[in-house]
Amino acid sequence: MEAQSQQVLILVASGPSTPARCAAPFHIATLLACMDAQVTLFLTGEAVRLAQQNIANTLRATEDGEPLLHFIRQAKDAGARLLMCRQPGVPLDESALIAELDEISSGGELAQLILEAERVLTL
Repeated sequence: MEAQSQQVLILVASGPSTPARCAAPFHIATLLACMDAQVTLFLTGEAVRLAQQNIANTLRATEDGEPLLHFIRQAKDAGARLLMCRQPGVPLDESALIAELDEISSGGELAQLILEAERVLTL
């Protein structure tokens, strides 16, 4: 009998105002996905800005580090899903979002993910 992989939800709340925190959720997602966990990253609050191309391409956790998009792509390549919270009343230019984004979701969908996940991390 095959062991089922664990479902892990990572709530990403850090955004451009705290760049040193932004790469960690994607790095952890990569590690967990490589260990066969089913990983979903959910961008919420200020973190929704990380899905903007101009932010993902330029934001760095350290001055000489890779841009955030590097860590997002690593997580995606390992099999993680990337979702972003829809912010009612806030205009959204979907053409300015990174291609790595799987879905724009609602708070209700987030609540369902929390209930289904075996582990929930907030980073």
